[in-house]
Amino acid sequence: MLDKLFNWGKKESAAPEPDVIFGRYSDNNKTVEKTSRWTDADKLYKDGKFQESIDAFFDYLRDDAADNVILKREAGSDKFTFELAQGSKIVRGSGNAETMQAEVTLVKMPQPSVPVMRRLLEQNFSLYYSRYALDGERLCMRFDSSIAAANPNKLYYGMKELATKADRQDDLLVQDFSNLQPLDTDHIQELPATEKKIKYDFTQRWIGETLDYIKTLDADKFSGGISFLLLVLVYRIDYLVRPEGSLQTELEKIPVLYFSKDEKPAIEKNRLMVEAFEKFRNRSEEDFTRHLYRTRSSFAIVAPQVHKSIAETINSSNNTMLWYRDNAYPIIARQICEYGLSFAQYSYSVPKALSQLLRLFMQVNYSDYFVALGFTKRLYDPTPQTFDDSAIKIAIQNINTEWRKKYPNLNFDTTRLQFTNLVDFNHSFTNEIEVLNFDA
Repeated sequence: MLDKLFNWGKKESAAPEPDVIFGRYSDNNKTVEKTSRWTDADKLYKDGKFQESIDAFFDYLRDDAADNVILKREAGSDKFTFELAQGSKIVRGSGNAETMQAEVTLVKMPQPSVPVMRRLLEQNFSLYYSRYALDGERLCMRFDSSIAAANPNKLYYGMKELATKADRQDDLLVQDFSNLQPLDTDHIQELPATEKKIKYDFTQRWIGETLDYIKTLDADKFSGGISFLLLVLVYRIDYLVRPEGSLQTELEKIPVLYFSKDEKPAIEKNRLMVEAFEKFRNRSEEDFTRHLYRTRSSFAIVAPQVHKSIAETINSSNNTMLWYRDNAYPIIARQICEYGLSFAQYSYSVPKALSQLLRLFMQVNYSDYFVALGFTKRLYDPTPQTFDDSAIKIAIQNINTEWRKKYPNLNFDTTRLQFTNLVDFNHSFTNEIEVLNFDA
């Protein structure tokens, strides 16, 4: 679907669009057929057909587009092996008629380190299904279970804990302990140098434009608007640039400065976020771009949320936006509209249909970035302030059609979109998302 916008199909006369991934991985993207495999796995387990249940579970977990799961069975026996991709790590496992086990390599520790072992020992207490282990010079995480106890819920949450914790810990360990070395990273795909350069340049541009604009505002009177600008900037970089490793960790610390439960006033929290962004953009280009690479994942690092919660955030943001729109602050107004949608993508594992709508929204709002990356379709031209409203409507209708089997009442009404300017477009677009029906 979406051929006319994203070229996800083939058109004889059109050049293929660049292969660029946006946003965090969401496992809330299953088709009706994939979702039914979870039901199959649960029923097969209850019927005592443990091996068939495991097959159905891994089929459910497999995202065919991401090619994130490999399951191989030995002919004529109950022996099997599997691999799960999660960011910079690979979970490798095996099993037979009695037991199954899985393991992730974290880092290499050439010399024993008391501080490292102390940290991992303390973190073991927060794990429910897995544990840290030391195998010679190799630090790893492990999970095991008897086949009879390997029900789908245990497998899902056990594998998720193993995969997501390992993906986060390997980078933090190497960053915090100079004696540790990366290990088992050959599967990571390097991005083209041109893509890295574009992502670095636009990150610098967005941060610079935002901080320069904030300097023109009264820090006290506009403390709320400034908070929105800074938080939206985090979510935009996270979605459009997709930093990994310690760069992602540093970016994630910025909204914590705002949402921390302390008595600091908004003006002080804004000051701290500005300082954090100054530090973030002062990374050298070489240091920044080495944290830009392509990975595959099997689990979201955030949980799904009912659409009502997303709708409430959008509604609150859009109501706040009205004052800035009516008092001639269009930059703040359009980015407050962006906040509700981008906050959802950052904080929750959202349905793929919503991810596709966010992608469309971003391609309209940041058309220069998409064009720089090689996307041929410019959905909005800022100089004459014109929209390709036909392409936008076609893309939305294709999203409606693609997901109607899973969400029968999903209907984004394109007749309500306004194309007078970006503020009106963002307001009308997010208003429609607010009222979408994601009931299955």
